Amino acid sequence: MKRQIIFYCLFFLAQSVCAQLSQQEEQTEKLNLGNNMNYHVEFQSSFAHGHTPLWMHSNRHGLGSLESVNGYLRSSIIRPLRTDSLRRWGVGYGVDVAIPYHFTSKVIVQQAFAEVRWLHGSLSVGSKEYPMELKNNALSSGSQTFGINARPVPQVRLALPDYWRLPFGNRWLHIKGHIAYGRMTDDNWQHDFTQRQSKYVDQVLYHSKAGFLKIGNEDRFCPWSLELGLEMATLFGGTSYQPRSNGETKVVKGNTNMRAFWNAFMPGGHDAPEEGIVYQNVEGNQLGSWLFRMNYEGDSWCVRLYGEKYFEDHSSMLQLDYDGYGTGEEWNVKKKRKFFLYDFKDMMLGLELNLKHNHWLQSLVFEYLYTKYQSGPVYHDHTQNLSYHISGRDNFYNHYIYPGWQHWGEVIGNPLYRSPLYNENGTIEIQNNRFKAFHLGLSGEPAERLNYRFLATYQEGFGTYNTPFFKKHHNVSLFLETAYRWRYGWRFMASFGADFGGILGNNQGFQLTVSKHGIFNL
Repeated sequence: MKRQIIFYCLFFLAQSVCAQLSQQEEQTEKLNLGNNMNYHVEFQSSFAHGHTPLWMHSNRHGLGSLESVNGYLRSSIIRPLRTDSLRRWGVGYGVDVAIPYHFTSKVIVQQAFAEVRWLHGSLSVGSKEYPMELKNNALSSGSQTFGINARPVPQVRLALPDYWRLPFGNRWLHIKGHIAYGRMTDDNWQHDFTQRQSKYVDQVLYHSKAGFLKIGNEDRFCPWSLELGLEMATLFGGTSYQPRSNGETKVVKGNTNMRAFWNAFMPGGHDAPEEGIVYQNVEGNQLGSWLFRMNYEGDSWCVRLYGEKYFEDHSSMLQLDYDGYGTGEEWNVKKKRKFFLYDFKDMMLGLELNLKHNHWLQSLVFEYLYTKYQSGPVYHDHTQNLSYHISGRDNFYNHYIYPGWQHWGEVIGNPLYRSPLYNENGTIEIQNNRFKAFHLGLSGEPAERLNYRFLATYQEGFGTYNTPFFKKHHNVSLFLETAYRWRYGWRFMASFGADFGGILGNNQGFQLTVSKHGIFNL
């Protein structure tokens, strides 16, 4: 079933390539790779009592630090693909470098990429920041699979980045998506953070894919539309080092052959330690999310209701697991049409309201997150004596071979899963992945050139199934940012943030940012 779902998503994605030739006319204007060069220079400095508060360093594509005093000088030159939007062919490229102070690196190459577009399809090579799908990137707490919390992963990415209308369906059906392979870059950070005394993994390979279907027709002046999506990712390959208490180190080498790349794309195979045993999981650290968003676009306001269901294996992906094994000598034989249905508890639900003519309050986001269930507290593989098969204790964002769903110590998904950077014991693991949270985001422009952003989050944490907290922990995170756009592309920002509670500690801080942007041509 899992493979069939992925196959159908890819089939619809392939249709976009086959039917685009009639959509655009040939352009005769000569391509100029030196025009519309966007430059951006930024200086930021943060000061805090305790750690840097949550929303002062999270959801910034990894360009944040927990240190009480930190900052950076950042400069970028980017030629966006939209420069050639009227042409069949388009070319984009960019370099974005930061020199930080009290970060996990001395120099950060945040982005370095080149990309080409033909009609609606694009091919990108390198590190690039990609936005979250179906969520407000400024006000949301973050996506659970492909968030904006960690540094970009260098990758080769084939994509249909914007919705393309299918040639059938009476103009009501639109699709977009991507397929990518890459490599994680945090080997040295893992060595420093763990001091090679706990699990670390070198040369981890990365795979991601996503497909989205939009049902709506602006030509019919219909204000309603529905978006459905599936995001999936895999960490595979690499070499895992697992130090033991006796001084020895267990080494697990992942596969990097073509079969491993295929198993990452179409989940299958098994991890190296499971060779020859009865109970086998698919190869690599596989995870993903189901997403939906219902939109209503009015003349003066817009409302969006969205949701996300995160999963770590096929049972939580389908909310269903086979449970019809026999007994005795037939204990490993599928005998009955019997399935175990998991509860629909883990979810993210959100509401976004946009007021188009209101200056004081332009956007409002409210989200509810629940991750306590994780297919339940029971994990039992069927045996000769007990045929029940229950695959609970999913342990979101963690894995027994790989360093979990993180990059450079920051979770790749939603930062309410406490990132490994907070761990004081030198282990790369998410120590609070079972929680309930409420999140509020507000933004507006009360005066010309002056805008604000406000975030507030309340969270109850329970640790993990393997290492639960002795008692429920709480956390409140607040953030207020004001920005003033001055002449000639100058922008000044000041923000204040605070955390209160037992999950992240008690932290308060403020942040100053000065930036300048503009466009030049060669």
